[in-house]
Amino acid sequence: MKPGLACLTFMAALCASESAQAQTSAAPQQIPAAISTAGTQSPLNGGLPFGSPTAGILPLSIRDAVGRGLRHNLGVALSRQNVRSAESLRLRSLGSLLPHITVQTSEAVHQVNLAAVGFSGFPGVHPIVGPFSVFDVRALYSQSLLNLSEIDEVHAGTENLKAAAQSDKNTRDLVVLICLQLYMQAVAANSRIEAARTQLRTAETLYELAQNRKTAGFAAGIEVLRAQVQLQAQQQRLMVADNEFAKSKLSLAQAIGLPIGQEFQLTDSIPYAPLDALGLEDAVQEGLRSRGDYQSQLSRVKAAELSRRAASRQRMPSLDLSANYGDIGQRPTSSHGSFAVAVSLRIPVFQGREIEARILEADAQLEQQKAFLESLRARIHYEIRTAFLDLKSAEDRVRVARSSLDLANEQVVQAQDRFAAGVASNIEVVQAQDALAVADENYISSVYAHNLAKAALAGAMGVAEIGYEGFLQGRR
Repeated sequence: MKPGLACLTFMAALCASESAQAQTSAAPQQIPAAISTAGTQSPLNGGLPFGSPTAGILPLSIRDAVGRGLRHNLGVALSRQNVRSAESLRLRSLGSLLPHITVQTSEAVHQVNLAAVGFSGFPGVHPIVGPFSVFDVRALYSQSLLNLSEIDEVHAGTENLKAAAQSDKNTRDLVVLICLQLYMQAVAANSRIEAARTQLRTAETLYELAQNRKTAGFAAGIEVLRAQVQLQAQQQRLMVADNEFAKSKLSLAQAIGLPIGQEFQLTDSIPYAPLDALGLEDAVQEGLRSRGDYQSQLSRVKAAELSRRAASRQRMPSLDLSANYGDIGQRPTSSHGSFAVAVSLRIPVFQGREIEARILEADAQLEQQKAFLESLRARIHYEIRTAFLDLKSAEDRVRVARSSLDLANEQVVQAQDRFAAGVASNIEVVQAQDALAVADENYISSVYAHNLAKAALAGAMGVAEIGYEGFLQGRR
């Protein structure tokens, strides 16, 4: 291998390594737990592709992305079916209290051996009777007149249905947060592309300047070589940024159910906008009022209390009504009306301790639901406090990153001027460009973290679906 080529290869590898370290040190902060999806296989990350790809490029705003996600996200679809399942259970328990009416028709042929049942018969009467036909058409009616245990089960089913509906609201809020997160990731990736292109143009200018200075005899060959290494490093950064942007768009398209293969472009840049002042206690109270998971758990506790009472009321008497009316005879033309009405009172005396077992089970479930409720109440406090801390930290990071970016740009301009004037080598320019790359990444990451913290706060307060636009614009 030629010495010059070997040196170029070594310097390119060294520059790429420094670039990777700089980007690693400026990586975005960890996603807040409020909108983390706990794995890429979460239903919230999946979508149901709807429609066929359209010609051209589809403009996609953040409002469009959220709207599509709420319609076509897999998590929303599954949650909607959970509500239907809860409704079916409520109707099933309600059915035990509503009237049951059945109409039936039968025609049977019988032959009876009277001697087999101990009837010796009368003189001249044959012990074998039949065959003969019996035709019967009848309406049957039954209803529970009073059953306190089943009434409580119906009320428990209603509370479980409310819990499922509130859980569906919580899922919709989570889908909104997922859509916001993925959209903001794509916006940040696009910003990194723009920053990489700007740095590439600067590196191209530096390379041309180094070549011109070498041709004029004012610079050594190492200056050109160093500028070429920096140029190739910036080209690699742009390639990586392009790839990350393409993958982030695919993740967004999957979550919101875009048609497979649909080309689209982002229309919203989501700039930095500080959030209006908001009190911690007010945010906590809003979270307790608005969060779907908390309201859902409240309904589950009520349902468990009703189930506990229903189990204890199984000791109480119940009253049932049954009746039937119809025609019976050997043939439809020779039938006669008949009816029966009965009211039965059921009084449990001893059920082999089955009722005690059901009470014990219901009581254990009630205590579990109460424990979940208290834990969720505390978690809401912690999530909102965490969102406030992340928001304050992100605001400070944006302010410092903005100042650092301005200083880094000024440093690059001064280094280029010194190199052009021949008072310094392009080592200063390369170092300034690397510092600018870090400053760009820090600013992009800090703006992304700030928007993410605002979205997390909206989610922690339970107003993600109805208030995300205001939060992103700095209004609460």
